Amino acid sequence: MAEKTDESWKSRRPGPLAGVTVLDITRVVAGPFCSMLLADLGATVIKVEHPDEPDYARTFPPFVNSDEEQLSAFFTQFNRNKLGITLNLKSPEGKKLLRKLVAKVDILVENFRPGTMEKLGLGFDTLSAVNPKLVYTGISGFGRTGPNASKPAYDNTGQAAGGLWSMNGYPDRPPVRVGTIIGDLSASLYAAIGTLAALREAELTGKGQVVDVSQQDSVLTLTENAVVRYTAQKEVASPLGNDHPFVRPYGQFPCKDGYVFFGGYTDKFWAITCNLFGEPDKATDPEIDTMEKRFDPVVAENKVKPLLERWFSAYTKAELEEMAGDKVPLSAIKTVAEVVEDPHIAARNMIVDVPVGAKMIGMFGLPIKLSGRKEAPNEKAPAPGEHNRLVFSRLADIAEDELEKLKTAGAI
Repeated sequence: MAEKTDESWKSRRPGPLAGVTVLDITRVVAGPFCSMLLADLGATVIKVEHPDEPDYARTFPPFVNSDEEQLSAFFTQFNRNKLGITLNLKSPEGKKLLRKLVAKVDILVENFRPGTMEKLGLGFDTLSAVNPKLVYTGISGFGRTGPNASKPAYDNTGQAAGGLWSMNGYPDRPPVRVGTIIGDLSASLYAAIGTLAALREAELTGKGQVVDVSQQDSVLTLTENAVVRYTAQKEVASPLGNDHPFVRPYGQFPCKDGYVFFGGYTDKFWAITCNLFGEPDKATDPEIDTMEKRFDPVVAENKVKPLLERWFSAYTKAELEEMAGDKVPLSAIKTVAEVVEDPHIAARNMIVDVPVGAKMIGMFGLPIKLSGRKEAPNEKAPAPGEHNRLVFSRLADIAEDELEKLKTAGAI
């Protein structure tokens, strides 16, 4: 990207967050996803990496070959639309540089273990003295307070400690982790929400604050009814496979070429379904004619489930979806390949092309659709330190010869 001679480079991408500047001192996913969302919404996000130890997600597959270099599509997916600098936060010069940058930005996001930035002399109290409006977002496994705050954590830690792992899987087998990094992703989502709330307050009051987001806390909020089932009735949630704790029919059912989700449990949807499959009398069958009766686990297993399996087995996923139309909640359980090729996903612009080297690779898009905004083309993820000259000269008034000295000293 060409240098600019004024502050317009901080509004380099269109969107409601244009003009907001973010220092992203995070790596892997819990953090980079949060700042990617801000970048997608127009913020100027500056990814900070150690000059000798860049984000190790750069080594995660799948890879795209480019000019004898392997570039990670995984890394690009979470770091698109960002600028990239290198900075050694353990060196005196690096710390000084960070403080200079903090004076000119709105937000700092980090995902170190709590206390790490304080040990470096770069905690919130220190940085807010430089910039009282600074929004300081910290994402960690267990949060910044409480007896477990200093414990190391990964996504699986959040799934395990937040209760989600214990209730996922099948009742006759050991619990199963959710098939994606839901701890990292949910923490990043809450961090983005909290960051924007704190930014709003900073703009109104002139005072920044710490946004403290925990993977454990984030996962806990994804357990739906499990908490109130325990607090109200001392019932401990356990694996139910594809079943819901009390809503029936509401789950996975086999068909001719795979499986579908069917959730027509209300009396209205049940009557429509019975009509669709040519047996309207089932809607008035005294054994299954009310939602309350169909919720009964024995009735659901012995009466409702066999009926649905008989109906669905004669049709393919596509045929069932066409029959259901907008009448009843029925969806094919799709592979990722089917989702990527889904015309509706295309209409929603949810697979976007992002440059990885010389190639354009499809990645998930931004699910936040704003009526007043036209989505801009996505930019590649930065190489380590690619924008050192631009960022340090514009935000820290560092001249060219000083940059070379800082590089030689290992500060950048």
